[in-house]
Amino acid sequence: MDLIYTLYNDSRTVFRLKDVAMLIGETNFNSLNMKLNYYVRTNRLQNPRKGIYCKDNYNLQELACRIFAPAYISLENVLQQAGVIFQYDNRLTIISYLSREIEIDNRLFSFRKIKDELLISSQGVEQKGNRLTIATPERAFLDMLYLNGAIYFDNLNPLKIEMIEQILPIYNSKILTKRVEKLFKNHGLK
Repeated sequence: MDLIYTLYNDSRTVFRLKDVAMLIGETNFNSLNMKLNYYVRTNRLQNPRKGIYCKDNYNLQELACRIFAPAYISLENVLQQAGVIFQYDNRLTIISYLSREIEIDNRLFSFRKIKDELLISSQGVEQKGNRLTIATPERAFLDMLYLNGAIYFDNLNPLKIEMIEQILPIYNSKILTKRVEKLFKNHGLK
């Protein structure tokens, strides 16, 4: 079985060693690692970070979710796309089990740590394709308030208040609840 053919026929663009092993049924990790490194040296695969292999033109968001898994795209990225904040930020912002900033291919990945019970909660987090998880704007809004405290948002109109109220209890935070209520009151949303 041709390893490269199998990888390029898979819909994923980012693989860990164990993903490749499961995909092709390989049990010898040393042999598989040598093959993958050969494909990296011959420019058929990319190796942006130790233990991670990518196709050409890989999906940056998919990579972000695989570096420190479990993880999901949230915060500024999601809020910018939803039109809740207007300030442009080139960083890819990710919620994970640790806080780090790393640079890969001239792109900054900013990982923010959140409590495990919040990280594993799927409320307000959507699975998009293979290995890509993205917060809804409402979840990203709550993540931002939870991690950064009281901050300014340019436009709260794109947010669904009912969805925020459904997600809010998972944070189990009276302070966060008060922040949300105050923002809604100040913007005339409630």
